Amino acid sequence: MQAEPEFRQDAKQLGLFYVKNAKGGMVPLDTLLTTGPSNGPEFTNRFNLFRTAELTGVPAEGFSSAQALDALEETARAVLPPDVTYDWADLSFQERRAPGVATVFALAIFLVFLILAAQYENWGLPFSVLLGTPFAAFGAYLGLYLARQFLGPSYVNNVFAQIGLIMLIGLAAKNAILIVEFAKMELESGKPLMEATMNAAKLRFRPILMTAFAFILGVVPLLTASGAGAEGRKVMGMTVFAGMLVATILGVCLIPMLFIFVEKVTGGSKQHAATTPAVPPQSLATEHGQGSH
Repeated sequence: MQAEPEFRQDAKQLGLFYVKNAKGGMVPLDTLLTTGPSNGPEFTNRFNLFRTAELTGVPAEGFSSAQALDALEETARAVLPPDVTYDWADLSFQERRAPGVATVFALAIFLVFLILAAQYENWGLPFSVLLGTPFAAFGAYLGLYLARQFLGPSYVNNVFAQIGLIMLIGLAAKNAILIVEFAKMELESGKPLMEATMNAAKLRFRPILMTAFAFILGVVPLLTASGAGAEGRKVMGMTVFAGMLVATILGVCLIPMLFIFVEKVTGGSKQHAATTPAVPPQSLATEHGQGSH
């Protein structure tokens, strides 16, 4: 029970409230209580209706946020009494409840696979595009490792690096699409698989380098960031910079090979050869016309 504020500003006001005694008579409440001064906080925090103490902090230099949360949980289990528990709030809550980077990475690849399968109307061709994404992931982790060794301990696999990894899926796939799309057109025109792939790799080499290095040089300001939030931008910049650089260098060499491999495994080149006439219809019409004359 709680009275209105004007009736609970002074301890003497407890005499305004009455309770029944054993005989049914009304007794002032202040005759049953002993009051005295005490100290306490000006306000109390509540979390899910429980009284709480809020802790706010940042990881020490060289440690990720996940490592800091793990250390806090280990300490809480060791020192808190049995009737006191803990929970996360705000960004820490989101980080703890979010799925792992492997799950998100696999889901992103799966969604891109479905989009490519719908675009090409083929279940095999998307593999030749997406098999290039491991090169980008390898380059990203290699860049973070080298940066951590030579530039500082802040280059860790945190949430900013994981965002960069998701970006790399689309960026690496874009380079592969430039080759695969053109090779598919050449293959459908009746050219042999090897010739169609080599023509596509040669003709799309310069466009791939132009678009890739335009992006790579575009993230250089992230690598040289300064001021508030600079560490997060540097980590994301290093992830996409190194990942895209390695994916471009390896992709232009290996994507054509992967396209040939996937086409041979799935039988796509045989299907194109079966559906493509050996002589174009225009040539048949011309020869038939010349014979009738």
